[in-house]
Amino acid sequence: METLQGIISRSINNADKMFDSLAYTTTSAANYNTVAFKAQRFENYMTGYGRIDGTIRTNQKQGVLMATNQPLDIAVDGPGYIPVTGKDGQVSYTRDGAFKLSNEGYLTTSDGCLVGDGIKIPGEYYRLKISGDGVVSCVKNRDEDTEILGKIPLVRFRNPEDLQSIEGNKFIPCQASGQPYIVKDHLCLKQGNLERSNVNLPDLVQDVLRLNGSVIASTRMIKVTDDLYRQAINLKQ
Repeated sequence: METLQGIISRSINNADKMFDSLAYTTTSAANYNTVAFKAQRFENYMTGYGRIDGTIRTNQKQGVLMATNQPLDIAVDGPGYIPVTGKDGQVSYTRDGAFKLSNEGYLTTSDGCLVGDGIKIPGEYYRLKISGDGVVSCVKNRDEDTEILGKIPLVRFRNPEDLQSIEGNKFIPCQASGQPYIVKDHLCLKQGNLERSNVNLPDLVQDVLRLNGSVIASTRMIKVTDDLYRQAINLKQ
């Protein structure tokens, strides 16, 4: 037979997991307008003695592409991620292709991470082209030949749903996701486009209402059980 302390402990654990689920759901809703953001959920499951636990899952479904006609904007059309390197040397992976130029002329993410191995763009050019396979080239003047500047790599993972999300709309691999592998033959990069988030607001509203009800029920159970526990102590006295 389970004790009152055990019931209280289980109820606190379950309420805490419901709060985790609610936090991930509201975070996804808040990033509805973030470029290429992937919605996350805290997938709950029941363990022994009625305790709830959970695993973080990332919805890697393709977002809708929107045309921007900006030469540095890139959308990944299909599975895959672009490797970027932070100032601390950490390599991470993103689908957010709202790129810009650093003060030194290198192609970077919006928060300053270097794209690929470092692709330097001339300060002035007549036309900049990023082909579907990631080759970056430019024509400096109307009458000059095309110059290849570098290539934006594309990688994939065996199990992308298990990628670990980090700050800046990026991911890093873990044991469950597998290590990245280069995709050599592809035409997945779309210049002048950005990928919208895959957040489904109507579904999230339903999830928030459901989770809010679960949190309220769990906290009420804690209060009722705690009151019974206090009454039992008073009876012994």
